[in-house]
Amino acid sequence: MRAHQIMTRNVLTVSPVTSVETAANTMLEHHISGLPVLNMSGELVGIVSERDFLRRAEIGTQRKRPRWLQFFMSPGALADDFVRERGRSVSDVMTPDPVTVSEDETLDDIVALMEKKNVKRLPVTRGRHLVGIITRANLMRAVASMARDVPDPTADDDHMRERIIRTIEAQDWRPIGLQVTVRRGIAHLHGLIVDDRAREASLVAARNVAGVKEVHDHLCFVDTWSGFYLESAEDRKATG
Repeated sequence: MRAHQIMTRNVLTVSPVTSVETAANTMLEHHISGLPVLNMSGELVGIVSERDFLRRAEIGTQRKRPRWLQFFMSPGALADDFVRERGRSVSDVMTPDPVTVSEDETLDDIVALMEKKNVKRLPVTRGRHLVGIITRANLMRAVASMARDVPDPTADDDHMRERIIRTIEAQDWRPIGLQVTVRRGIAHLHGLIVDDRAREASLVAARNVAGVKEVHDHLCFVDTWSGFYLESAEDRKATG
């Protein structure tokens, strides 16, 4: 399998001038642990993640080094720490020039890169432009294991997948972080919805694509006010 077959499209992003508060609230609201950072030209310039908020002056967790240790550190390094702990914009805290993969990267290579770099997500780029993201959250290891035993999707499967994505992404009610996989005509939909009516609409859209035999619902409902998070009935039944 390749990156373009499993990546999340319609990725939530922020800009370098987005406030730290807004970025943190976006991650909390959408239950995600990282956000790609795009400049005004739409080019990927960084990534901001949960760990970038661990050492912050607002919550008193900034680094408290003994004075003797500070003596051995360069003024520049201490200044960098000060900016990361007290800066107000995403550009102050983000990791610049993040590790990325191409659309044609194999799944095995992606997992190996995640392990080597100890990252939870990899932006998928075409040149310097973001086209998707792959995270460990969606059972990355299970997918990699399955890929060794299950044949790759056929050309027809890929065609059905692209038609489902195009149909759903064109709608105002589209799920956040929509992911679609199709194997042997069996489609699986993943993503977040904020209105449960979008669930049935997504399933209908997938079922209406010629060649699709079954559609499995893995869409999770999120209440944006309370943060309440509910898996699909199909997934709850499978784990219950």
